Amino acid sequence: MAEAKQPLIDPWRIIIHPLLTEKALSEIETQNKIVFIVNRKSNKNQIRWAVEKALEVKVDKIKTMIDTKGRKKAIIKLTKDFNVGEIATRFGML
Repeated sequence: MAEAKQPLIDPWRIIIHPLLTEKALSEIETQNKIVFIVNRKSNKNQIRWAVEKALEVKVDKIKTMIDTKGRKKAIIKLTKDFNVGEIATRFGML
């Protein structure tokens, strides 16, 4: 089975911005997860590619949902080798 090729696009066209809420901040501190608002048409494989490419990390798990405002949220858990706190600091979230 051939591996699907990723399109040669800017990962920031998939990742729109990080979500900064109390719940998102508690997930950063306790569960090594970070929350992004992503392009509504993107799938989990595209989100994984964009996050790994843009942030230079390895993604363990992704959960996606559409919130009440119609935005697509991606809750991204990183592997144990990476600390979400450092990434959140880069974005000015912590």
